[in-house]
Amino acid sequence: MKLPKNSHVAVVDGETFLLFRNEGQLFEPKLRKEDSPKLDVTNFSAGVKHHDDVGQALGRTDLDELGYAAAAASWLNEKAIAGDLHDVLIIADPKSLGEMREHYHSELKKRVVGEIDKTLTGQPVEKIEQAISAAE
Repeated sequence: MKLPKNSHVAVVDGETFLLFRNEGQLFEPKLRKEDSPKLDVTNFSAGVKHHDDVGQALGRTDLDELGYAAAAASWLNEKAIAGDLHDVLIIADPKSLGEMREHYHSELKKRVVGEIDKTLTGQPVEKIEQAISAAE
Protein backbone atom coordinates (compact mmCIF):
# COMPACT_ATOMS: atom_id res chain seq x y z
CA MET A 1 0.00 0.00 0.00
CA LYS A 2 1.16 3.50 -0.74
CA LEU A 3 1.50 5.52 2.44
CA PRO A 4 2.54 9.13 1.91
CA LYS A 5 5.35 10.49 4.05
CA ASN A 6 4.06 12.25 7.20
CA SER A 7 0.74 10.38 7.05
CA HIS A 8 -0.86 9.44 10.32
CA VAL A 9 -1.61 5.80 11.05
CA ALA A 10 -4.38 5.07 13.55
CA VAL A 11 -4.34 1.53 14.94
CA VAL A 12 -7.53 0.80 16.85
CA ASP A 13 -9.36 -2.02 18.57
CA GLY A 14 -12.15 -1.98 21.14
CA GLU A 15 -9.79 -0.93 23.95
CA THR A 16 -6.71 0.66 22.38
CA PHE A 17 -5.92 3.59 20.09
CA LEU A 18 -2.33 3.89 18.90
CA LEU A 19 -1.23 6.79 16.74
CA PHE A 20 1.82 6.79 14.49
CA ARG A 21 3.39 9.07 11.88
CA ASN A 22 5.03 7.67 8.73
CA GLU A 23 8.58 8.93 8.40
CA GLY A 24 9.39 6.48 5.62
CA GLN A 25 8.95 6.51 1.90
CA LEU A 26 5.78 5.84 -0.08
CA PHE A 27 6.21 2.04 -0.26
CA GLU A 28 8.52 1.65 2.74
CA PRO A 29 6.71 2.84 5.86
CA LYS A 30 8.76 3.71 8.91
CA LEU A 31 6.42 4.48 11.78
CA ARG A 32 7.15 6.75 14.72
CA LYS A 33 4.79 6.47 17.69
CA GLU A 34 2.99 9.64 18.74
CA ASP A 35 1.03 10.32 21.88
CA SER A 36 -2.10 8.23 21.89
CA PRO A 37 -5.29 10.18 22.46
CA LYS A 38 -7.27 9.74 25.65
CA LEU A 39 -10.79 8.91 24.57
CA ASP A 40 -13.98 9.67 26.43
CA VAL A 41 -16.30 6.77 25.64
CA THR A 42 -19.75 8.26 25.86
CA ASN A 43 -21.45 7.09 22.65
CA PHE A 44 -23.24 4.01 23.91
CA SER A 45 -25.70 4.22 21.05
CA ALA A 46 -22.78 2.92 18.99
CA GLY A 47 -23.36 -0.67 18.07
CA VAL A 48 -27.13 -0.57 18.43
CA LYS A 49 -27.43 -2.44 15.15
CA HIS A 50 -25.35 -5.24 16.75
CA HIS A 51 -27.49 -5.32 19.88
CA ASP A 52 -29.66 -8.38 19.46
CA ASP A 53 -30.48 -11.34 21.67
CA VAL A 54 -28.42 -13.81 19.65
CA GLY A 55 -25.35 -11.53 19.55
CA GLN A 56 -25.58 -10.96 23.29
CA ALA A 57 -26.08 -14.66 24.05
CA LEU A 58 -23.07 -15.66 21.95
CA GLY A 59 -20.89 -12.83 23.26
CA ARG A 60 -20.50 -11.18 19.86
CA THR A 61 -21.59 -7.73 20.97
CA ASP A 62 -19.64 -5.61 23.41
CA LEU A 63 -21.13 -2.12 23.51
CA ASP A 64 -18.10 -0.78 25.39
CA GLU A 65 -15.80 -1.86 22.56
CA LEU A 66 -18.10 -0.43 19.91
CA GLY A 67 -18.40 2.78 21.92
CA TYR A 68 -14.61 2.98 22.00
CA ALA A 69 -14.45 2.59 18.22
CA ALA A 70 -17.04 5.38 17.85
CA ALA A 71 -14.95 7.57 20.19
CA ALA A 72 -11.85 6.89 18.07
CA ALA A 73 -13.72 7.95 14.94
CA SER A 74 -14.94 11.07 16.75
CA TRP A 75 -11.38 12.01 17.70
CA LEU A 76 -10.21 11.52 14.11
CA ASN A 77 -13.17 13.59 12.89
CA GLU A 78 -12.24 16.47 15.20
CA LYS A 79 -8.63 16.45 14.00
CA ALA A 80 -9.68 16.30 10.34
CA ILE A 81 -12.17 19.16 10.74
CA ALA A 82 -9.56 21.27 12.57
CA GLY A 83 -7.03 20.65 9.77
CA ASP A 84 -4.62 18.80 12.08
CA LEU A 85 -4.99 15.55 10.15
CA HIS A 86 -4.24 15.42 6.44
CA ASP A 87 -3.61 11.83 5.34
CA VAL A 88 -4.55 8.94 7.60
CA LEU A 89 -4.46 5.17 7.31
CA ILE A 90 -6.86 3.41 9.66
CA ILE A 91 -6.06 -0.09 10.87
CA ALA A 92 -8.67 -1.77 13.05
CA ASP A 93 -10.22 -5.14 13.76
CA PRO A 94 -13.18 -5.75 11.43
CA LYS A 95 -15.92 -5.01 13.99
CA SER A 96 -14.26 -1.78 15.21
CA LEU A 97 -13.55 -0.66 11.65
CA GLY A 98 -17.16 -1.24 10.67
CA GLU A 99 -18.35 0.81 13.63
CA MET A 100 -15.84 3.57 12.92
CA ARG A 101 -17.03 3.86 9.32
CA GLU A 102 -20.54 4.60 10.59
CA HIS A 103 -19.16 7.71 12.31
CA TYR A 104 -16.76 9.12 9.69
CA HIS A 105 -17.35 12.82 9.02
CA SER A 106 -17.06 13.92 5.38
CA GLU A 107 -13.81 15.77 6.22
CA LEU A 108 -12.29 12.58 7.60
CA LYS A 109 -13.44 10.57 4.57
CA LYS A 110 -11.48 12.97 2.34
CA ARG A 111 -8.31 12.27 4.33
CA VAL A 112 -8.46 8.48 4.64
CA VAL A 113 -5.78 7.08 2.33
CA GLY A 114 -6.61 3.48 3.21
CA GLU A 115 -8.01 1.00 5.67
CA ILE A 116 -6.74 -2.36 6.85
CA ASP A 117 -9.15 -4.64 8.68
CA LYS A 118 -6.78 -6.48 11.04
CA THR A 119 -6.14 -6.50 14.75
CA LEU A 120 -2.62 -5.12 15.09
CA THR A 121 -2.79 -3.21 18.39
CA GLY A 122 -0.72 -5.79 20.27
CA GLN A 123 1.91 -6.15 17.56
CA PRO A 124 5.38 -4.57 17.39
CA VAL A 125 5.80 -1.60 15.06
CA GLU A 126 7.72 -3.76 12.56
CA LYS A 127 4.68 -6.04 12.13
CA ILE A 128 2.42 -3.03 11.54
CA GLU A 129 4.87 -1.69 8.94
CA GLN A 130 4.91 -5.11 7.23
CA ALA A 131 1.11 -5.25 7.18
CA ILE A 132 0.99 -1.82 5.53
CA SER A 133 3.59 -2.82 2.93
CA ALA A 134 1.71 -6.04 2.16
CA ALA A 135 -1.73 -4.38 1.88
CA GLU A 136 -3.16 -3.49 -1.50
